[in-house]
Amino acid sequence: MNELDIGLIGLAVMGRNLALNIADKGFKVGVYNRSYDLTEEFLADGPYNNLASFKELKEMVNSLKKPRKIIMMIKAGNPVDSVIKQLVELLEDGDIIMDGGNSFFKDTIRRNEYLKSIGINYFGVGISGGELGARFGPSIMPGGDKLAYKEVEPILNAISAKADGDDCCTYIGDNGAGHYVKMVHNGIEYADMQLIAESYLVLKYAGGFTNKELAVLFNEWNNTELKSYLIEITADIFAEKDDFEVGELLDYIVDSAGQKGTGRWTSIESIDQGVNVSMITAAQNARVISNLTKERLEAKEKMIQFSSNKFEDKEMLAKLVKDALYTAKIVAYSQGFSLMKDAAENYNWELNLGLIASIFRAGCIIQAAFLNDITNAYKNNSELTSLMLDEFFLKNINEKQNSLREVVKIAITSGIPVPSLSSSISYLDGFRGSPLGANLIQAQRDCFGAHTFNRKDREGIFHHNWNK
Repeated sequence: MNELDIGLIGLAVMGRNLALNIADKGFKVGVYNRSYDLTEEFLADGPYNNLASFKELKEMVNSLKKPRKIIMMIKAGNPVDSVIKQLVELLEDGDIIMDGGNSFFKDTIRRNEYLKSIGINYFGVGISGGELGARFGPSIMPGGDKLAYKEVEPILNAISAKADGDDCCTYIGDNGAGHYVKMVHNGIEYADMQLIAESYLVLKYAGGFTNKELAVLFNEWNNTELKSYLIEITADIFAEKDDFEVGELLDYIVDSAGQKGTGRWTSIESIDQGVNVSMITAAQNARVISNLTKERLEAKEKMIQFSSNKFEDKEMLAKLVKDALYTAKIVAYSQGFSLMKDAAENYNWELNLGLIASIFRAGCIIQAAFLNDITNAYKNNSELTSLMLDEFFLKNINEKQNSLREVVKIAITSGIPVPSLSSSISYLDGFRGSPLGANLIQAQRDCFGAHTFNRKDREGIFHHNWNK
Protein backbone atom coordinates (compact mmCIF):
# COMPACT_ATOMS: atom_id res chain seq x y z
CA MET A 1 0.00 0.00 0.00
CA ASN A 2 1.05 3.61 -0.69
CA GLU A 3 4.07 2.53 -2.72
CA LEU A 4 3.33 3.81 -6.23
CA ASP A 5 4.64 7.19 -7.42
CA ILE A 6 1.78 8.12 -9.73
CA GLY A 7 -1.53 6.86 -11.05
CA LEU A 8 -2.70 7.11 -14.67
CA ILE A 9 -6.31 6.95 -15.81
CA GLY A 10 -7.12 6.18 -19.45
CA LEU A 11 -5.38 3.53 -21.52
CA ALA A 12 -6.07 4.60 -25.07
CA VAL A 13 -2.97 5.03 -27.22
CA MET A 14 -1.67 8.23 -25.58
CA GLY A 15 -2.32 6.93 -22.06
CA ARG A 16 -0.59 3.62 -22.70
CA ASN A 17 2.48 5.26 -24.17
CA LEU A 18 2.73 7.83 -21.41
CA ALA A 19 2.41 5.12 -18.74
CA LEU A 20 5.29 3.19 -20.31
CA ASN A 21 7.36 6.36 -20.58
CA ILE A 22 6.86 7.06 -16.86
CA ALA A 23 7.69 3.45 -15.93
CA ASP A 24 10.81 3.46 -18.10
CA LYS A 25 12.11 6.45 -16.14
CA GLY A 26 12.04 4.43 -12.93
CA PHE A 27 8.77 5.65 -11.44
CA LYS A 28 6.22 3.15 -10.19
CA VAL A 29 2.94 3.79 -11.96
CA GLY A 30 -0.53 2.40 -11.40
CA VAL A 31 -2.91 2.27 -14.36
CA TYR A 32 -6.69 2.20 -14.48
CA ASN A 33 -9.21 2.25 -17.30
CA ARG A 34 -12.97 2.39 -16.93
CA SER A 35 -13.27 -0.63 -19.21
CA TYR A 36 -10.95 -3.34 -17.88
CA ASP A 37 -10.75 -5.17 -21.21
CA LEU A 38 -8.61 -2.28 -22.52
CA THR A 39 -6.33 -2.75 -19.51
CA GLU A 40 -6.04 -6.48 -20.26
CA GLU A 41 -5.26 -5.71 -23.90
CA PHE A 42 -2.50 -3.35 -22.76
CA LEU A 43 -1.05 -5.87 -20.30
CA ALA A 44 -1.02 -8.61 -22.93
CA ASP A 45 1.85 -6.83 -24.67
CA GLY A 46 3.90 -6.92 -21.44
CA PRO A 47 5.27 -7.79 -18.96
CA TYR A 48 6.29 -4.28 -17.90
CA ASN A 49 8.53 -3.13 -15.10
CA ASN A 50 7.36 -0.52 -12.57
CA LEU A 51 3.74 -0.88 -13.63
CA ALA A 52 0.69 -2.14 -11.73
CA SER A 53 -2.87 -2.43 -13.04
CA PHE A 54 -6.15 -2.04 -11.16
CA LYS A 55 -9.76 -3.03 -11.80
CA GLU A 56 -11.10 -0.50 -9.30
CA LEU A 57 -10.26 3.20 -9.18
CA LYS A 58 -10.31 3.19 -5.38
CA GLU A 59 -7.66 0.46 -5.25
CA MET A 60 -5.35 2.46 -7.48
CA VAL A 61 -5.82 5.66 -5.46
CA ASN A 62 -5.08 3.81 -2.21
CA SER A 63 -1.86 2.42 -3.68
CA LEU A 64 -0.32 5.87 -4.23
CA LYS A 65 2.23 7.69 -2.10
CA LYS A 66 1.02 10.90 -0.50
CA PRO A 67 0.44 13.48 -1.73
CA ARG A 68 -1.24 11.33 -4.33
CA LYS A 69 -0.49 12.23 -7.93
CA ILE A 70 -2.89 11.18 -10.70
CA ILE A 71 -2.80 12.04 -14.38
CA MET A 72 -5.89 11.65 -16.55
CA MET A 73 -5.40 10.76 -20.21
CA ILE A 74 -9.04 10.80 -21.24
CA LYS A 75 -11.30 12.54 -23.75
CA ALA A 76 -11.88 16.24 -23.08
CA GLY A 77 -15.27 17.49 -21.95
CA ASN A 78 -17.79 15.67 -19.77
CA PRO A 79 -15.60 12.56 -19.22
CA VAL A 80 -13.07 14.76 -17.38
CA ASP A 81 -15.73 16.17 -15.05
CA SER A 82 -17.08 12.66 -14.47
CA VAL A 83 -13.71 11.25 -13.42
CA ILE A 84 -12.98 14.29 -11.22
CA LYS A 85 -16.28 13.67 -9.44
CA GLN A 86 -15.20 10.10 -8.71
CA LEU A 87 -11.73 11.13 -7.56
CA VAL A 88 -12.99 13.81 -5.19
CA GLU A 89 -14.59 11.06 -3.10
CA LEU A 90 -11.24 9.27 -2.81
CA LEU A 91 -8.64 12.03 -2.41
CA GLU A 92 -7.45 14.19 0.50
CA ASP A 93 -6.10 17.70 1.02
CA GLY A 94 -2.89 18.29 -0.93
CA ASP A 95 -3.44 15.50 -3.47
CA ILE A 96 -2.89 16.32 -7.14
CA ILE A 97 -4.96 15.69 -10.25
CA MET A 98 -3.45 16.38 -13.68
CA ASP A 99 -5.42 16.54 -16.93
CA GLY A 100 -3.11 15.53 -19.80
CA GLY A 101 -5.79 15.77 -22.48
CA ASN A 102 -6.72 18.59 -24.84
CA SER A 103 -9.20 20.30 -22.53
CA PHE A 104 -10.40 23.83 -23.23
CA PHE A 105 -8.44 26.14 -20.94
CA LYS A 106 -11.54 27.85 -19.53
CA ASP A 107 -12.83 24.44 -18.40
CA THR A 108 -9.46 23.93 -16.73
CA ILE A 109 -9.76 27.29 -14.94
CA ARG A 110 -13.22 26.29 -13.69
CA ARG A 111 -12.04 22.88 -12.47
CA ASN A 112 -8.96 24.39 -10.86
CA GLU A 113 -11.05 26.87 -8.86
CA TYR A 114 -13.48 24.18 -7.69
CA LEU A 115 -10.80 21.70 -6.61
CA LYS A 116 -8.73 24.41 -4.96
CA SER A 117 -11.76 25.28 -2.82
CA ILE A 118 -11.80 21.73 -1.42
CA GLY A 119 -8.03 21.44 -0.95
CA ILE A 120 -7.07 19.45 -4.05
CA ASN A 121 -4.45 20.70 -6.50
CA TYR A 122 -5.41 20.61 -10.17
CA PHE A 123 -3.12 20.94 -13.19
CA GLY A 124 -3.99 21.35 -16.84
CA VAL A 125 -1.03 19.71 -18.58
CA GLY A 126 -0.58 20.30 -22.29
CA ILE A 127 1.17 17.34 -23.88
CA SER A 128 2.35 17.49 -27.49
CA GLY A 129 4.12 14.96 -29.64
CA GLY A 130 1.54 12.37 -30.59
CA GLU A 131 2.01 8.68 -29.89
CA LEU A 132 5.79 8.65 -30.24
CA GLY A 133 6.14 11.77 -28.14
CA ALA A 134 4.08 10.28 -25.32
CA ARG A 135 6.16 7.10 -25.43
CA PHE A 136 9.65 8.54 -25.72
CA GLY A 137 9.43 12.19 -24.69
CA PRO A 138 6.79 14.85 -25.39
CA SER A 139 6.82 18.60 -24.94
CA ILE A 140 4.94 19.24 -21.69
CA MET A 141 3.11 22.41 -20.64
CA PRO A 142 1.87 22.22 -17.01
CA GLY A 143 -0.33 24.90 -15.47
CA GLY A 144 -1.53 25.02 -11.87
CA ASP A 145 -0.37 25.95 -8.37
CA LYS A 146 3.34 26.86 -8.44
CA LEU A 147 4.16 25.37 -5.03
CA ALA A 148 2.33 22.11 -5.74
CA TYR A 149 4.16 21.86 -9.05
CA LYS A 150 7.33 20.89 -7.18
CA GLU A 151 5.65 17.59 -6.30
CA VAL A 152 5.15 16.58 -9.93
CA GLU A 153 8.10 18.40 -11.52
CA PRO A 154 10.60 15.48 -11.21
CA ILE A 155 8.27 13.10 -13.04
CA LEU A 156 7.25 15.54 -15.78
CA ASN A 157 10.84 16.64 -16.39
CA ALA A 158 12.04 13.03 -16.55
CA ILE A 159 9.50 11.94 -19.18
CA SER A 160 9.77 15.06 -21.35
CA ALA A 161 11.74 15.38 -24.58
CA LYS A 162 15.24 16.83 -24.43
CA ALA A 163 16.64 19.67 -26.56
CA ASP A 164 20.37 20.33 -26.23
CA GLY A 165 20.18 18.56 -22.86
CA ASP A 166 17.33 20.75 -21.59
CA ASP A 167 13.98 19.34 -20.46
CA CYS A 168 11.15 20.27 -22.82
CA CYS A 169 8.94 20.95 -19.85
CA THR A 170 8.55 24.07 -17.75
CA TYR A 171 6.00 25.50 -15.36
CA ILE A 172 3.75 27.67 -17.53
CA GLY A 173 1.56 29.51 -15.05
CA ASP A 174 -1.53 29.32 -12.83
CA ASN A 175 -4.81 27.47 -13.44
CA GLY A 176 -5.49 27.15 -17.20
CA ALA A 177 -2.16 28.52 -18.49
CA GLY A 178 -0.79 25.13 -19.55
CA HIS A 179 -3.83 24.20 -21.59
CA TYR A 180 -3.95 27.72 -23.06
CA VAL A 181 -0.37 27.45 -24.33
CA LYS A 182 -1.13 23.97 -25.72
CA MET A 183 -4.15 25.43 -27.52
CA VAL A 184 -2.00 28.14 -29.13
CA HIS A 185 0.68 25.56 -29.95
CA ASN A 186 -1.97 23.63 -31.87
CA GLY A 187 -3.17 26.80 -33.58
CA ILE A 188 0.38 27.51 -34.76
CA GLU A 189 0.57 23.87 -35.86
CA TYR A 190 -2.54 24.43 -38.04
CA ALA A 191 -0.90 27.45 -39.70
CA ASP A 192 2.44 25.68 -40.17
CA MET A 193 0.82 22.66 -41.80
CA GLN A 194 -1.33 24.84 -44.05
CA LEU A 195 1.68 26.85 -45.21
CA ILE A 196 3.48 23.63 -46.14
CA ALA A 197 0.38 22.39 -47.97
CA GLU A 198 0.10 25.64 -49.93
CA SER A 199 3.80 25.48 -50.82
CA TYR A 200 3.20 21.95 -52.10
CA LEU A 201 0.30 23.14 -54.28
CA VAL A 202 2.36 25.92 -55.90
CA LEU A 203 5.30 23.61 -56.55
CA LYS A 204 3.10 20.82 -57.93
CA TYR A 205 0.63 22.78 -60.04
CA ALA A 206 2.60 25.89 -61.03
CA GLY A 207 6.00 24.22 -61.12
CA GLY A 208 5.12 20.74 -62.29
CA PHE A 209 7.16 19.06 -59.54
CA THR A 210 6.63 15.32 -59.19
CA ASN A 211 6.27 13.66 -55.79
CA LYS A 212 9.75 12.21 -56.19
CA GLU A 213 11.18 15.67 -56.90
CA LEU A 214 9.29 17.13 -53.95
CA ALA A 215 10.68 14.44 -51.63
CA VAL A 216 14.22 15.37 -52.67
CA LEU A 217 13.50 19.10 -52.37
CA PHE A 218 11.95 18.86 -48.89
CA ASN A 219 14.85 16.70 -47.71
CA GLU A 220 17.17 19.47 -48.88
CA TRP A 221 15.05 22.08 -47.09
CA ASN A 222 15.32 20.05 -43.90
CA ASN A 223 19.04 20.90 -43.85
CA THR A 224 18.33 24.64 -43.94
CA GLU A 225 16.59 27.22 -41.75
CA LEU A 226 13.35 25.29 -42.44
CA LYS A 227 14.60 22.21 -40.59
CA SER A 228 11.67 20.84 -38.62
CA TYR A 229 9.66 17.76 -37.77
CA LEU A 230 6.89 18.75 -40.19
CA ILE A 231 9.27 19.32 -43.12
CA GLU A 232 10.97 15.99 -42.35
CA ILE A 233 7.78 13.93 -42.32
CA THR A 234 6.48 15.77 -45.39
CA ALA A 235 9.57 14.71 -47.35
CA ASP A 236 8.88 11.11 -46.30
CA ILE A 237 5.19 11.41 -47.21
CA PHE A 238 6.03 12.51 -50.77
CA ALA A 239 8.16 9.36 -51.22
CA GLU A 240 5.73 6.87 -49.61
CA LYS A 241 4.50 4.24 -52.08
CA ASP A 242 0.85 3.23 -52.15
CA ASP A 243 -0.19 -0.15 -50.73
CA PHE A 244 -2.63 -0.96 -53.53
CA GLU A 245 -1.85 1.03 -56.66
CA VAL A 246 1.15 2.20 -58.67
CA GLY A 247 2.59 5.49 -57.49
CA GLU A 248 2.71 7.40 -54.21
CA LEU A 249 0.09 7.11 -51.48
CA LEU A 250 -0.40 10.90 -51.29
CA ASP A 251 -2.12 10.97 -54.68
CA TYR A 252 -4.81 8.54 -53.47
CA ILE A 253 -5.75 10.39 -50.26
CA VAL A 254 -9.01 12.38 -50.40
CA ASP A 255 -8.45 16.14 -50.41
CA SER A 256 -10.33 16.70 -47.14
CA ALA A 257 -8.70 17.40 -43.76
CA GLY A 258 -9.99 16.65 -40.27
CA GLN A 259 -9.56 18.57 -37.04
CA LYS A 260 -10.21 18.20 -33.32
CA GLY A 261 -11.16 21.77 -32.47
CA THR A 262 -8.05 23.35 -30.97
CA GLY A 263 -7.46 25.55 -34.02
CA ARG A 264 -11.05 26.77 -33.79
CA TRP A 265 -10.59 27.53 -30.07
CA THR A 266 -7.49 29.58 -30.88
CA SER A 267 -9.40 31.64 -33.45
CA ILE A 268 -12.36 32.20 -31.14
CA GLU A 269 -10.12 33.22 -28.24
CA SER A 270 -8.19 35.61 -30.49
CA ILE A 271 -11.46 37.39 -31.34
CA ASP A 272 -12.37 37.59 -27.64
CA GLN A 273 -8.93 39.03 -26.83
CA GLY A 274 -8.83 41.32 -29.86
CA VAL A 275 -5.61 39.85 -31.26
CA ASN A 276 -5.10 39.14 -34.97
CA VAL A 277 -4.23 35.49 -35.69
CA SER A 278 -5.49 35.63 -39.27
CA MET A 279 -3.13 32.91 -40.50
CA ILE A 280 -4.35 30.41 -37.91
CA THR A 281 -7.93 31.33 -38.78
CA ALA A 282 -7.17 30.98 -42.50
CA ALA A 283 -5.73 27.52 -41.88
CA GLN A 284 -8.79 26.58 -39.84
CA ASN A 285 -11.11 27.81 -42.61
CA ALA A 286 -9.08 25.94 -45.24
CA ARG A 287 -9.87 22.70 -43.42
CA VAL A 288 -13.53 23.68 -43.21
CA ILE A 289 -13.83 24.28 -46.96
CA SER A 290 -11.88 21.09 -47.69
CA ASN A 291 -14.78 19.17 -46.15
CA LEU A 292 -17.29 20.58 -48.65
CA THR A 293 -16.48 17.68 -50.95
CA LYS A 294 -19.83 17.51 -52.79
CA GLU A 295 -20.11 21.26 -53.21
CA ARG A 296 -16.56 21.52 -54.49
CA LEU A 297 -17.15 18.81 -57.10
CA GLU A 298 -20.29 20.57 -58.32
CA ALA A 299 -18.53 23.94 -58.47
CA LYS A 300 -15.67 22.37 -60.40
CA GLU A 301 -18.12 21.40 -63.13
CA LYS A 302 -19.93 24.76 -63.24
CA MET A 303 -17.31 27.44 -62.50
CA ILE A 304 -14.62 28.70 -64.83
CA GLN A 305 -11.36 26.90 -64.10
CA PHE A 306 -7.95 28.55 -64.26
CA SER A 307 -5.15 26.52 -65.77
CA SER A 308 -1.94 26.88 -63.84
CA ASN A 309 0.70 29.05 -65.47
CA LYS A 310 3.65 26.71 -65.61
CA PHE A 311 6.79 28.25 -64.14
CA GLU A 312 9.56 27.01 -66.39
CA ASP A 313 12.52 27.58 -64.05
CA LYS A 314 11.93 24.95 -61.35
CA GLU A 315 15.05 25.87 -59.42
CA MET A 316 13.99 29.51 -59.24
CA LEU A 317 10.43 28.59 -58.17
CA ALA A 318 11.78 26.31 -55.45
CA LYS A 319 13.92 29.16 -54.12
CA LEU A 320 10.96 31.55 -54.16
CA VAL A 321 8.68 29.08 -52.36
CA LYS A 322 11.34 28.25 -49.78
CA ASP A 323 11.82 31.93 -48.89
CA ALA A 324 8.07 32.56 -48.98
CA LEU A 325 7.41 29.65 -46.63
CA TYR A 326 10.04 30.86 -44.18
CA THR A 327 8.76 34.45 -44.22
CA ALA A 328 5.14 33.39 -43.72
CA LYS A 329 6.24 31.06 -40.92
CA ILE A 330 7.77 34.04 -39.08
CA VAL A 331 4.46 35.89 -39.36
CA ALA A 332 2.43 32.87 -38.16
CA TYR A 333 4.58 32.33 -35.08
CA SER A 334 4.54 36.06 -34.37
CA GLN A 335 0.76 35.96 -34.30
CA GLY A 336 0.70 32.96 -31.96
CA PHE A 337 3.21 34.42 -29.53
CA SER A 338 1.45 37.81 -29.59
CA LEU A 339 -1.74 35.99 -28.58
CA MET A 340 0.06 34.37 -25.64
CA LYS A 341 1.60 37.68 -24.62
CA ASP A 342 -1.84 39.29 -24.54
CA ALA A 343 -3.30 36.33 -22.62
CA ALA A 344 -0.67 36.77 -19.90
CA GLU A 345 -2.11 40.22 -19.21
CA ASN A 346 -5.73 39.13 -19.56
CA TYR A 347 -5.50 36.13 -17.26
CA ASN A 348 -2.76 37.37 -14.93
CA TRP A 349 -0.27 34.71 -15.97
CA GLU A 350 3.49 35.25 -15.90
CA LEU A 351 4.17 33.55 -19.21
CA ASN A 352 7.86 33.28 -20.07
CA LEU A 353 7.65 33.27 -23.86
CA GLY A 354 11.33 32.42 -24.28
CA LEU A 355 11.00 29.33 -22.11
CA ILE A 356 7.80 28.36 -23.89
CA ALA A 357 9.62 28.55 -27.23
CA SER A 358 12.46 26.48 -25.80
CA ILE A 359 10.21 23.58 -24.74
CA PHE A 360 8.80 23.44 -28.28
CA ARG A 361 12.28 22.65 -29.65
CA ALA A 362 11.79 18.88 -29.29
CA GLY A 363 9.05 16.36 -28.67
CA CYS A 364 6.15 18.37 -30.13
CA ILE A 365 4.69 18.62 -33.61
CA ILE A 366 6.04 22.13 -34.30
CA GLN A 367 9.57 21.28 -33.13
CA ALA A 368 12.03 23.07 -35.39
CA ALA A 369 15.45 24.68 -35.52
CA PHE A 370 13.49 27.90 -36.01
CA LEU A 371 12.47 27.77 -32.33
CA ASN A 372 16.08 28.30 -31.24
CA ASP A 373 15.87 31.69 -32.93
CA ILE A 374 12.59 32.49 -31.16
CA THR A 375 14.11 31.48 -27.82
CA ASN A 376 17.07 33.78 -28.48
CA ALA A 377 14.77 36.64 -29.50
CA TYR A 378 13.04 36.58 -26.10
CA LYS A 379 16.34 36.12 -24.28
CA ASN A 380 17.56 39.29 -25.96
CA ASN A 381 14.35 41.17 -25.17
CA SER A 382 11.77 39.63 -22.85
CA GLU A 383 9.45 42.60 -23.52
CA LEU A 384 9.50 42.11 -27.29
CA THR A 385 6.13 43.31 -28.63
CA SER A 386 6.30 41.17 -31.79
CA LEU A 387 8.72 38.55 -33.05
CA MET A 388 8.74 40.39 -36.37
CA LEU A 389 10.55 43.28 -34.67
CA ASP A 390 13.39 41.11 -33.39
CA GLU A 391 16.56 42.03 -35.29
CA PHE A 392 17.09 38.51 -36.67
CA PHE A 393 13.52 38.01 -37.88
CA LEU A 394 13.20 41.59 -39.14
CA LYS A 395 16.27 41.09 -41.32
CA ASN A 396 14.81 37.90 -42.79
CA ILE A 397 11.43 39.51 -43.46
CA ASN A 398 13.02 42.46 -45.23
CA GLU A 399 15.18 40.14 -47.35
CA LYS A 400 12.56 37.51 -48.20
CA GLN A 401 9.16 39.19 -48.33
CA ASN A 402 9.40 39.85 -52.07
CA SER A 403 9.57 36.08 -52.60
CA LEU A 404 6.38 35.75 -50.58
CA ARG A 405 4.65 38.31 -52.80
CA GLU A 406 5.85 36.60 -55.97
CA VAL A 407 4.64 33.18 -54.84
CA VAL A 408 1.19 34.51 -53.90
CA LYS A 409 1.01 36.33 -57.25
CA ILE A 410 1.84 33.09 -59.09
CA ALA A 411 -0.77 31.19 -57.06
CA ILE A 412 -3.56 33.73 -57.56
CA THR A 413 -3.05 34.02 -61.33
CA SER A 414 -3.00 30.21 -61.53
CA GLY A 415 -6.16 29.71 -59.47
CA ILE A 416 -4.26 27.96 -56.66
CA PRO A 417 -5.78 28.68 -53.21
CA VAL A 418 -3.19 29.99 -50.75
CA PRO A 419 -5.22 31.47 -47.86
CA SER A 420 -2.48 31.39 -45.25
CA LEU A 421 0.31 32.64 -47.49
CA SER A 422 -1.86 35.53 -48.74
CA SER A 423 -3.06 36.27 -45.21
CA SER A 424 0.56 36.59 -44.09
CA ILE A 425 1.11 39.37 -46.65
CA SER A 426 -2.00 41.25 -45.56
CA TYR A 427 -0.94 41.03 -41.93
CA LEU A 428 2.61 42.07 -42.78
CA ASP A 429 1.44 45.06 -44.81
CA GLY A 430 -1.00 46.15 -42.12
CA PHE A 431 1.59 45.72 -39.38
CA ARG A 432 4.30 47.71 -41.20
CA GLY A 433 2.16 50.83 -41.24
CA SER A 434 0.49 50.78 -44.65
CA PRO A 435 -2.83 52.67 -44.76
CA LEU A 436 -5.63 50.34 -43.64
CA GLY A 437 -8.66 52.44 -44.52
CA ALA A 438 -9.58 52.57 -40.83
CA ASN A 439 -10.01 56.34 -41.10
CA LEU A 440 -12.85 55.75 -43.60
CA ILE A 441 -14.39 53.10 -41.36
CA GLN A 442 -14.27 55.46 -38.41
CA ALA A 443 -15.85 58.20 -40.51
CA GLN A 444 -18.63 55.77 -41.48
CA ARG A 445 -19.16 54.84 -37.81
CA ASP A 446 -19.41 58.48 -36.83
CA CYS A 447 -21.72 59.22 -39.76
CA PHE A 448 -24.29 56.52 -38.99
CA GLY A 449 -23.83 56.14 -35.23
CA ALA A 450 -22.06 59.22 -33.84
CA HIS A 451 -19.24 56.99 -32.60
CA THR A 452 -16.72 59.90 -32.78
CA PHE A 453 -13.15 59.89 -34.06
CA ASN A 454 -9.65 61.13 -33.32
CA ARG A 455 -7.77 63.58 -35.53
CA LYS A 456 -4.17 63.56 -36.71
CA ASP A 457 -3.65 67.28 -36.19
CA ARG A 458 -5.12 67.97 -32.74
CA GLU A 459 -5.92 66.35 -29.41
CA GLY A 460 -9.39 65.33 -28.33
CA ILE A 461 -12.39 63.31 -29.43
CA PHE A 462 -14.50 64.69 -32.26
CA HIS A 463 -17.94 64.25 -33.82
CA HIS A 464 -18.93 65.76 -37.13
CA ASN A 465 -22.43 66.64 -38.33
CA TRP A 466 -22.27 64.73 -41.61
CA ASN A 467 -24.17 65.94 -44.66
CA LYS A 468 -26.34 62.82 -45.15
